[in-house]
Amino acid sequence: MQRVCLALPTMRPCPGTIVDLAEEAAYAVATFGVEVHLLVLDTTDAAGFAKNADAVASLAPTPGVFVHHLGNEQQREFLRGVAERSGGADPALLLDLMLPDAVAYGSCVNRLFLGAAALGCTSAHLRNDDFDYQVVDGRKMFPIHHELLSIGRPAGEAVAGVSRSELDPADADKPVMLVSGSFIGELNVDIGEIHELDPAVYREIVRLWTPPVWPEEDRDAMVDVSFKGAGAESFSSDESVLGVPDIWDVYMCNIALDHRAYEVLPLLPSIETIGCDYALLHALVHSRLPGVVHKRHIVNYYTPERRIGAGFISYQLRFVKFLLSMLYLYPVYGGMIDLGRGLLDERHELKVEPIVDLVRGSVDWDRAGNEHCLDVLDRSYRKLGGKYAELADVVAGQRQRLLDEAREDAERWAVLVESWAGMVAAARAEGLRVGADG
Repeated sequence: MQRVCLALPTMRPCPGTIVDLAEEAAYAVATFGVEVHLLVLDTTDAAGFAKNADAVASLAPTPGVFVHHLGNEQQREFLRGVAERSGGADPALLLDLMLPDAVAYGSCVNRLFLGAAALGCTSAHLRNDDFDYQVVDGRKMFPIHHELLSIGRPAGEAVAGVSRSELDPADADKPVMLVSGSFIGELNVDIGEIHELDPAVYREIVRLWTPPVWPEEDRDAMVDVSFKGAGAESFSSDESVLGVPDIWDVYMCNIALDHRAYEVLPLLPSIETIGCDYALLHALVHSRLPGVVHKRHIVNYYTPERRIGAGFISYQLRFVKFLLSMLYLYPVYGGMIDLGRGLLDERHELKVEPIVDLVRGSVDWDRAGNEHCLDVLDRSYRKLGGKYAELADVVAGQRQRLLDEAREDAERWAVLVESWAGMVAAARAEGLRVGADG
């Protein structure tokens, strides 16, 4: 029986999301006859964890659905065992890369990947704790419907499960390692208020994340589409397309990934940095592997703590670090584009060696571009005034640390990529000894 992992990382109370995901898991079992492991990795405080645990305890038993809810200590115990079994030279460093004492979006997804490997799952289906499903005629539009039709299958067989195929016949034997929808609702980066305050400043800030080597008109076009997903495109028809996806059509919180993808390349373990979890998607897209995109977009919304006081400063600093991270990521992505199908081995699976070389080669990139980025942000935030002027002061006070950490994040990613195969093998051997039939 096919065993899959429906995965949720969370750092806040989200009992409603847990209930919804259990419903999606039950749908998958009833519709596709699979075994679903609902894996919730929870880094909330004790009170928040208790609320999520109550939601798990309240779930109605569903044959074929197994629910695993791990808090910080359970995750640490599992990951310590993985790090020590992995054969890595520095298990303590590997543990820190996987479960740091700070918010790390890439690390939390990497933990899900190792959890899926430990559970013996062949695919991971990723969601987030700040989304809703679209509802049509009283039915929730579960993305797992399209995901299970195609994920892991040879593309030539997946044709039968999509409404349109743009597959190159030469790619028929290649596996579908990515199935994704997008999102509607609010921007997936919480900077809409900047646009409301000053559209020109918004464009100048967003432009900082566009590739500086691109022509001006291409950078402007990228600003226009950035962070908007499918915009206001509410569900109209259940369409799906098989072919080489566009990176703009995939979304990390509405995606299924085959184990032959995430067991090769981990995400960046960057601290306090949003948007650091897309490197694997770039590798899959730029290697020209077939994938499926569909229109069961999720509905994105914001949690209120990121808009006021310390929560506002913390979130916006994560955005600043995202902008700085691109100095080291764009050389990697550009190299992936140049390599194209050269990223794949004879089994049509990702090769890690060329990716490691690209990551290592980016570490010593001239950081003058990041100096310029911080200069533009300082000017822009002060022009906006109010809490953004306060943000400018905070960024200015941490300028050197932010520059250093952006480079260190690239170095830490290289270490993790080189260690990943051993950690995946260790996770399989370690197993995940928690959870009960849901």
